[in-house]
Amino acid sequence: MHPINKDYYGGILMILLGLGAVWKGTDYRVGALARMGPGFFPAAIGVLLVLTGILIAMGGIGKTKDHSQKRLPPEWRGWLCILGSIVAFIVLGEYAGLLPATFAIVFISALGDRKNTVKAAFLLSMAMSVVAVVVFWWALQLQFPLIRWG
Repeated sequence: MHPINKDYYGGILMILLGLGAVWKGTDYRVGALARMGPGFFPAAIGVLLVLTGILIAMGGIGKTKDHSQKRLPPEWRGWLCILGSIVAFIVLGEYAGLLPATFAIVFISALGDRKNTVKAAFLLSMAMSVVAVVVFWWALQLQFPLIRWG
């Protein structure tokens, strides 16, 4: 029997999440590639998660855990910034619109990486805000106002 490490378990988790997305996505009309239904995207992402999970799980089989490395403390800054950015996106998306919500989620998340500077986070946030406007507001015409007051 081959040793199993955390990559194997992470791959299995991705497979389960992907199967769940496919299962729930097929509750809606999937449609075809030319005329996608509301269930197409969740089902397609679920399939990609399953395939990625299989590759990760296969890579985790046979790897031994290296006990010589010192265990590092959890990165609380990263966790808090990512969770805070999600909360900021929800609140700002509801009360301020797509543009401020997108800027906030990217800026706060980027600050979770200790190597990022405020300037780099700002520039990344500006770039992703432009991408969000072009893709979601202009191209897909998502019913999400760019800027909302109150």
